[in-house]
Order: sequence, then structure tokens, then C-alpha cells
Amino acid sequence: MDAYVTLETLMSDSVTKKHLPKAGYSHSIAVAESAYELAVERGVCVDLATKAGLLHDIGHTIWETKGEWDYESYSEYDIHTIKGAERAHELLTLKDEDLGKARAISLAILFHSDSSQVSANVELTDLQRLIADADNMNKEQGGEHHNQEISFEQALQRIRRLDMLVYRHISMQQCCEACKFEQECKLK
Repeated sequence: MDAYVTLETLMSDSVTKKHLPKAGYSHSIAVAESAYELAVERGVCVDLATKAGLLHDIGHTIWETKGEWDYESYSEYDIHTIKGAERAHELLTLKDEDLGKARAISLAILFHSDSSQVSANVELTDLQRLIADADNMNKEQGGEHHNQEISFEQALQRIRRLDMLVYRHISMQQCCEACKFEQECKLK
């Protein structure tokens, strides 16, 4: 088995550093934290949930008109779920994440928002529903949640704390109910 991929490893990668600030570190981490709490509550895999929560908006671009946030254009033309699923899958596989886990995380990102028509008429899995719920819990009117700024150092500190919670959950063998990735989540 390959080494366990941490949130810090994902957060520190150049791809994440390039794209995640466009969505806002504060929002991305808040969604990962909410995803952890919901996963524990609902019996969903905390490893998958926190990774999908962290990376859920990695497909964002900056939507500005004349230097100002353009929420109307973003709402009308956004395809961040499609771009994000692809970016996350590539990042996860390059970091040697289990391929099944990379797929599950990427699909959760693809279906986390109804801003893309790919989500229409899709029966969501528990993980996909959880990521959509965690994202909705951390939204502000007019997309302002993407404009809340924290430094990379502050973001990394919160991610390290979340990594410890995930590690503790997995190492105490609090396996997620019916998780088909139980073996892949074993820590080295």
C-alpha cells in the first residue's frame, strides 16, 4: 500500500496553491471542517469527506468585471465543478492516492453544487450529499464566502489540526460505516 495522503500534503501542492485561493482558503477549509463533523455524525468516511471538502472548489476561476466580484456572471457561466473534479483527480493520483478514493472524491466535487447542469437528475451518494451540505453550510449571500481571506499559514494551521482529527478517527479504528476503502485508510 502507498503512504497515506494527508490534507497538508494536498494543501501544500503547487496545483492547490495556484487554484484554491481563487475560491478562498477560508471557505475551502471551513467546508473541510464541516465535512469532517458531518462525516462523523453520518458515518461517512472522514478521509474522503475532508479531502473532498478541502478541494471542492479547486475548479474556481476569478469572476471579475472591472476589478469587482461578478456574482451574476459566475452564477450564469460557472463550470467549477467540472474543472474541479478533473483537477482534484489529477492531483490525488499524482500524490499516489488510492484510485478508488480519488474517483470517489472527484465525483463528490463534480456533484457538490447545482451550479452545473451535470448535477441535474443525479441520485447522490452519501458522500456527495455530505459535500453539498457542507458547502451550503458555509455559503454567504452573493458569493461573499469566496472573498473571506486568511493567510496560507493560517490555512495550513487549520489543516494540520484537521489532519490530526482525521488521523485520530482512523487510528482509533472508528471506521466509517460500510466504507469500501477501510483497507486503504489504514495509516502507515
